[in-house]
Amino acid sequence: MKPQPGMLHPVTTAPPSSPLIEVSGALLGIILLILIAAWLAKRFGISGVKNTATKALKVSASAALGQRERVVIVDVEDARLVLGVTATQVTLLHKLPPTVVDPDAPEPETPDFASLMKSVIKRPGRL
Repeated sequence: MKPQPGMLHPVTTAPPSSPLIEVSGALLGIILLILIAAWLAKRFGISGVKNTATKALKVSASAALGQRERVVIVDVEDARLVLGVTATQVTLLHKLPPTVVDPDAPEPETPDFASLMKSVIKRPGRL
């Protein structure tokens, strides 16, 4: 069919999209990819953090002496170390013999989240 003079021709073009919307969509996609990759790395143990060093070193006690000063007892493989810790320095104060682990001693129970929340909610004097 031939267009006749004076008739309007329908224009079929895509609606104009704002560059801001395009950039926001791309940024959102990149953020989602990073979050998914981090979740997968954590889920399958691909992260670069190794937990083997933390098993040999454990802080068993700590006491604050000031705003930035603490005394801590650290259990290592063959000894217990009493350390003075400040904002700029760690000093060995004393070396204790290792603790004897009693294999018959029961493990202390760790309360589950639900029981902790119930105890917090039921405290007297709370609104």
